[in-house]
Amino acid sequence: MSEYVLSCCSTADLTEEHFIERNISYICFHFNLDGIEYKDDLGRSVPFDEFYAKMAAGADTSTSQVNIDEYETYFRNFLEQGFDILHVSLSSGLTGAINSATIAAQRLKEEYPDRTILIADSLGASSGYGLLMDKLADLRDEGKSLTELYNFVTQNRLKLHHWFFSTDLSFYVKGGRISRAEGLIGTVLSICPLLNMDNLGRLKPRYKIRTKKKVIEQIVEKMAEHADDGENYSGKCYVCHSGCIEDAKAVARLVEDRFARLNGKVEIYYVGTTIGSHTGPGTVALFFWGDERMD
Repeated sequence: MSEYVLSCCSTADLTEEHFIERNISYICFHFNLDGIEYKDDLGRSVPFDEFYAKMAAGADTSTSQVNIDEYETYFRNFLEQGFDILHVSLSSGLTGAINSATIAAQRLKEEYPDRTILIADSLGASSGYGLLMDKLADLRDEGKSLTELYNFVTQNRLKLHHWFFSTDLSFYVKGGRISRAEGLIGTVLSICPLLNMDNLGRLKPRYKIRTKKKVIEQIVEKMAEHADDGENYSGKCYVCHSGCIEDAKAVARLVEDRFARLNGKVEIYYVGTTIGSHTGPGTVALFFWGDERMD
């Protein structure tokens, strides 16, 4: 058994089965749906299809990060069992959760001076963050130390690419990522924005592409442009979606057709309820290892 715990937030957007299989612990963010607060617990409290259907019908959503006391309780459980902890946080470009985790770790250091808690910033989100956690589980299983995993995160997190597109602009307007006028024009012209994560872990609009067919083709082109070894990419690839499985499958098929050396099939997940509260339904994201994100 490992002498340390590998931990993340539920916003890594993998399935509970995946987390259990890879021995990755997680702590839940929170979301509010029409005035009722739930845990972002991987679709148990509110099934994903139901969540996105309610959003499409006009439900109000908001989110809240894990607070200091929650982190403290969560970490203490492992420390009492004699484990050290590496906790990798959702991107600081999207949330201040890493600050809460860091404060909780500092408090617990006084209580458990012989234990180590390392907090790392993923600078990633959703299943891209999950792909990073999966790689860390591989390294842990190879016998790498807590410090070696922490160093891997800080040295390689910007090599994890996150590309997103959306076929529904209303939630990007609501979240202020695009203007109301841009949203109206984009809807009329069937524009699907293509976005990615920058080097500060923020979601950035990059291209305005007309029609869903073209944006699906273009997101795969971005993988060919940036992936390790281009079309000879031999790593894993994840896709996630917010209630638009057929679009996710279309991206996955193109990736599998083009990248013959891919490590297994493309794995498809849901965008979880925290990230999905801001993107809304109709978003597809593609994640892979590649060159370093520079801006």
